[in-house]
Amino acid sequence: MDFATIFTAFSLTDAQLTCSRLEAAGFHPFVANENTASWMAGYAPLANVLVQVPATEAASAKEFLDTPVTPAE
Repeated sequence: MDFATIFTAFSLTDAQLTCSRLEAAGFHPFVANENTASWMAGYAPLANVLVQVPATEAASAKEFLDTPVTPAE
């Protein structure tokens, strides 16, 4: 199965939050470079954290992330 990177974060927290949003929307994401980012804390440019999804979900997942979030009333 091929995977596509749809989000690059400089912190593990941002990547995990994005991954959680995607999972809640029914996508199948995972965080790549998670271990590297955790032991290279403070060296963000050297340890980009990637959020990836199966290539077949990439376009829809990217569109989902690009859609502005409307707060609930």
